[in-house]
Formats: sequence, C-alpha cells, structure tokens
Amino acid sequence: MSLAQHVTANEGIDRVPPEGEEDGYEEILWRTLSYDVFPPGDSAGPIVSPEIILPTLAAYKVSSTRRAVQVGFAIVACWFAAGIVYGFSSLKPILIEEGVYADLCPLNDDPDDTRDGREKVPCAAQDMRLNLFFVAASITINTSSLIAGWALDRYGRRLCYTISGLFMIAGSVLMGLAFQIPAFDGYVLANVVLSLGGAFVFVPSFQLANAFPRHSGIVVALVTGAFDGSAAVFLLYRLAWEASGRSFAPARFFFAYTAVGALLLVGEYTLMPACAYHSTPELERKIERAQDATRDVHDSDEDLDSPRMIRRIRSRRAERRLSKLEQIEELVGDEAQREDRVQAEEERQAASGIWGVLHGVPAHRQMLTTWFLLLLLLTALQMLRMNYFIATIRAQYRYLLGSERLAENVNHFFDAALPIGGVFATPFIGLLLNNLSVATASAILTLFIALVGALNCVPQAWAGYATVAAFVLLRPLYYSAVSDFATKIFGFASFGRIYGALTCLSGLVNFAQSGLDALTHGPLRGDPTPVNAVMAVLGTGLAAALTAYVVVKGREFRLRMRKREDAERVQERLGLIREEREREAVEARYGSFRVDRQDHL
Repeated sequence: MSLAQHVTANEGIDRVPPEGEEDGYEEILWRTLSYDVFPPGDSAGPIVSPEIILPTLAAYKVSSTRRAVQVGFAIVACWFAAGIVYGFSSLKPILIEEGVYADLCPLNDDPDDTRDGREKVPCAAQDMRLNLFFVAASITINTSSLIAGWALDRYGRRLCYTISGLFMIAGSVLMGLAFQIPAFDGYVLANVVLSLGGAFVFVPSFQLANAFPRHSGIVVALVTGAFDGSAAVFLLYRLAWEASGRSFAPARFFFAYTAVGALLLVGEYTLMPACAYHSTPELERKIERAQDATRDVHDSDEDLDSPRMIRRIRSRRAERRLSKLEQIEELVGDEAQREDRVQAEEERQAASGIWGVLHGVPAHRQMLTTWFLLLLLLTALQMLRMNYFIATIRAQYRYLLGSERLAENVNHFFDAALPIGGVFATPFIGLLLNNLSVATASAILTLFIALVGALNCVPQAWAGYATVAAFVLLRPLYYSAVSDFATKIFGFASFGRIYGALTCLSGLVNFAQSGLDALTHGPLRGDPTPVNAVMAVLGTGLAAALTAYVVVKGREFRLRMRKREDAERVQERLGLIREEREREAVEARYGSFRVDRQDHL
C-alpha cells in the first residue's frame, strides 16, 4: 500500500522557530501540504514554501452544486482506480483458474488439484510468480507517488488525471491482451501500469478539499475511504465471475474496464476545474485585500470634475469589494469561524506532545535524525509484512489450518473485510489521531502490531478470522498515523521530501517479499510461522522503541518549550518595565522644564 494514500489533512500549521532556540519569538504559519520531493530553493537552507506559482481558481465563483459534483467525481474515480491492485487476493483465484503461469509447474503436478476446497491449488513456482505480479505493482505505486506528487505541484492536477486515464486504459488493454493471447506474458507489466494509474489519480484528488475549505477534513476522509474501497473492485468481479459460472472471462472484464480510464478523461475535460481552487492562505490574502477600504480610492479619481461622481464611483467600488468579501467568507467562514479553526488546529497539534519538534529544520538534516530512522525502519518492515500477508494469506492458512476449504473461507472473509474495514475505520482514525498524543497513538500501534503478529502464528480458524479483523484495522491506522506523525514532527513544509523518502525506500524493501516467498516454499516447506514470528518480534520491538523515543524526546521538548516561554514572559515584563521607566523619565524631564519656565517668568 502506498503511504501517500492516507493523509489526515491537506493543510495545517507549522511552527517556525527563531534562528536561535533560546531567544526570539517563534512564528506560526498556515501551510498547504506539498508532495513535491524536489521543491525549488536551497535544500541546505531553512525550509521555505515552494516558489512555483500555478494558476488557481476562486471556488466562490463556482456554484456549490458544481463543486460538490466535482468532489463526487473524484471520489468515484478513486474508488474505481486508486488502489484496485490491492484487491489481489480476490483476483488470485481467477488467475489460478485461468492457468496463469501454470506452465511453471512440474509435469507431474495435478493442474486440477483442489484438495478439500472448491478452487485450484497452485504449485510453489506458480504461486511465487503470481505473488510477484502483486509485489511489482505494490513497489510501483509507492515509488511512483513521488513522481505523481512532483507532477501535481509542478504542473497541476489536470495533467495528473490525464496521465491516470491513459495509464488505466493502457493497463486494462494490456491485461486483456495477456488473457486473450497465451503467448503474450503481459500480466506483471499490465498490473504495474494499472498501479501507475492509481497513483496519478489519488494523490491529486486531495486538492479537491479546497472546493469546501470549511469541510476539507470530510473531503479528505471521503477520498481516503474511496482508496480503501477500491480494493473491492476485484472482489466484485470475482463474485460476478462465480455467478456467471466462470464464463465472465477476465479478458472481457479488463477490456470493458478501459471505460474507467475513458470516463476519467472525459470527466476531467468536461466537469473538473482546469486548475486548483484557492488554498486557505490564498483566501486569507484575498480577505485582507477585500477588507482594505483604501482600495476604493484610485489616483485616477483626481481626473473627475464632480465630487458627486467621485463619491458614486467609490461607492460602487466599495459595494463590489464588500460583495466579494461576503462571497469569500461564505466559503471559508467569517473571522470568528476562521479564528476558531486556527485555534482548534493549534489545540490539536499541542495535544500531540511533540508538534514542531523538527519544524524549520532543513529536510536533509531531518533525515539524519533518530526520528526519521525509526519511522523508516518500522514503516519498511510493516509495509513488507502487510503486503506479504495480502499476497500469501491463502497459502498461509492452507498450511496453518491443514485445510484448503478453511483457508478459502478465511481468504474470502479477508477479501470483503479489507475494503470494508478501511472505509469503516477512516473517520474513527481521524478522531483518534486528532485527540491523542503521538506517544499514545504510537503505543496503540505497538499493541496492534503485537496482536496481529501473535494471532497470525496460531494454527486455529478463530485466530485466522481474528488476525484478519485486526489486520484490516491496523493497515489504515498505521499508514494514516505515519502521515500524521510526519506533519507533526517534520512539518508541512518538508512533507514532500520526508514522505517521499519514506515511501520510496519502504517500497523498495518490498523486493524482499520474493525472497520471503522462496524461503517459505523452500527450506520452510510452506510453514509461514517462522517468517511471521520474526517479523512480529522485530515490528513490535521497533514500534516499542519508537514509542519510548517519542515519550522521552517529547518530555525534553516540552521542557525546553516551557523554558522558552518563561524566558519570553521575562523579556516581555522587562520590556514593559523599560517602557514604564522611559515614560517616567520623559514625564520627569517635562515637569522639570515646566518648573524652570515658571521660575524664569
């Protein structure tokens, strides 16, 4: 799964400390999330906002109905394109039934072996090659999110949606041809292309949150839920395939699926905005200009002869200015509502316990910290573990339960639970991360990681269902937490580089999944327990280490911040005392001057 697929907010506040931590006053800036891994500017200097300026559109000039339809279109597009490759466990039985890579099996292997189940059981070589089909797509969607983020920030959402539509068409055609032409082995390539289509439609969709600034969190949650729901596409196809008596051939399905890419292109150029809507900082600047009454006065007014005409023209300008102000405030909220929103954001960040600990530090130095190293190691391991589970769940429980029928049941439960669990958990994850400290959230992750790891080693059917239930909650929680931790620890300004590095490096670690497959099918003779146990112990240890580090460093950071606040209060009192003394000195000199003057008179 791509890290970029779960973000908790598209805008937020950064703490910009003074150059010296012990003196000066910090600044709080409202920033828009950037996915650009290579932003312009000096990477060795202080973090600054990207300098590339793209055209933007005023949302208040577009009807709320049209904006709602645009958001709805983005959600539907993500549901049918963003993360369909993660429905691999639903598609895998169809691939096996269609004989994909069955030629890799030994000649003495029974191609119709179903054991005590209803579906064919693949040989080891076929199973590993099919898992590679998923691994390649998983690595691609993680690494390509860097390119998608770069393209979004540099060239805008329209180019990304266009690329996504073309990739979806190309991937569907390649997959259909691979099923239709036996000599054409295009399965892996087709899945990689489909994953590219998913990355280029999903990351840019978060920009649509600016269509409704006051409800941006809801839009982000809906888009995120659509990504989780997209894993159900192959599940629905598998159900249709079974209902048709397996006559609904994969080639027909994928050729028909080209309609998704085509509709994405049509919708982009007929319905969607040509450029991004104004962000909150841009709207704030427009509000400041609309509140400036001096803009009603122009130098050209001096050329007018009649004072009455001047008043009338200035009155019209004021009406237009105030009308624009009213439109903007209807979109983003009045001054009190905006202040409440900023206050709520500051309280949310303060509750984290570590907000701003590395804000303002250059990204290359952030990547050298223990914060980044622990997050990277844990994320790489969890991504490998989760994708390994998705790809091998049937094989794992076939061995653990000693029954193909029971393994099928667990697998089918997982196929439905994966998208449903992600969609169901999204709003609760937001509430959890917004109200708990990072240390507490990290401790909850540690418990989940330990629970999934322990249950996954128990050779009982109930444990299999419990593992699935815990897994489908842990997966969206973990990826959302990493995004949330990144903004709170490193800041919105360097998010693209930090998140890009986490995403790319963690994705590349997934190459090890093929090695784990070979280990399981080879020396371990199909037993997944040693691999699961080792990853469970390592994952729990790293998660516990991260939690302990957050607790210790968070306490040190809060102590340092309290000292700074105390020093600022002392400086403020000294400043007031100094002003009072200066005022007394001025009054004393003035009084002395009056006395001297009276004596002179």
